[in-house]
Amino acid sequence: MNDHDGGVVTGLDAEFQGMRPRLLGVAYGLLGSLDEAEDVVQDAWMRLRSATAADGGEEIGDVTGWLVVTVSRLALDVLRSARHRREEYVGQWLPEPVLTGPVLTGPVLIGAAPDPAERVTLDESLSMAMLVVLESLSPAERTAFVLHDVFGLTFAEVGEAVGRSPAACRQLAARARAHVASRAPRFDVDPSEHRRVVHAFARACLGDDIDRLVALLDPDVVFRSDGGGRVRAGRRPVFGAAKVARLLFGIQRFGRFELVPAVVNGWPGLLRYRGDRLVAVLGLTVAEGRVTAVDMVLNPEKLARVTRADETRR
Repeated sequence: MNDHDGGVVTGLDAEFQGMRPRLLGVAYGLLGSLDEAEDVVQDAWMRLRSATAADGGEEIGDVTGWLVVTVSRLALDVLRSARHRREEYVGQWLPEPVLTGPVLTGPVLIGAAPDPAERVTLDESLSMAMLVVLESLSPAERTAFVLHDVFGLTFAEVGEAVGRSPAACRQLAARARAHVASRAPRFDVDPSEHRRVVHAFARACLGDDIDRLVALLDPDVVFRSDGGGRVRAGRRPVFGAAKVARLLFGIQRFGRFELVPAVVNGWPGLLRYRGDRLVAVLGLTVAEGRVTAVDMVLNPEKLARVTRADETRR
């Protein structure tokens, strides 16, 4: 395993590049931050090269399994250290949004799909709203749930990542599953129905009929916004269709924004622009034909990756 001329490294590189979207998905599911996920995946890659390329290096039979476990361990360490930072975060903390498909308005493409180098393989359950729920779990519970219930790892593999027995990991996942079941959004929504509701929501926000918007919102809808102390945003969630509708109407009238449909974390969502400048990404949760959660990310640091090709906009 010490081919310094590149034979082994090239083979490893090809296998790593093939795994990279899935590894990013695992790390992002644990961290809710693509920046942190990329750092973790790159660290795992450097550790793999160090372990296999040096003289007398380790013989790794299952490179894929080794990478998934290593990424999970590293992400768990970051998650533990991040909890204190998020407790001190200004206002509400929301995950960094990930565009997982092209941005379309009718037949007109106004933004490209993610660059292959930045692709993330996300399970449909890792929506903005689900990631908010996962934030309320302990790091070990979140890791057990994401690795087993979302990505299908065995409890033996989960145990390698969290440093506990398979039986203990099974208990962690069971506690996490019960918590998620009581708070997480449903995912039996037909994608076309979800898209229809999102488009109707955008039209209602841009119109002058607040009753139409209220009718599209679940009576118990929750609105969350994340400005990170960088831009103005609510410090606490807002609940209830009437309150959320008034808030959305007030935001729209104040700024006269454009809302552009996009695929956000695997589900139809919206990009909000003021002129040519992206100012927010909205993740929308839908159930039974109504919007049950609106998660609006305004923190410029979390919007840095979300771009569009302005020359193709018109």
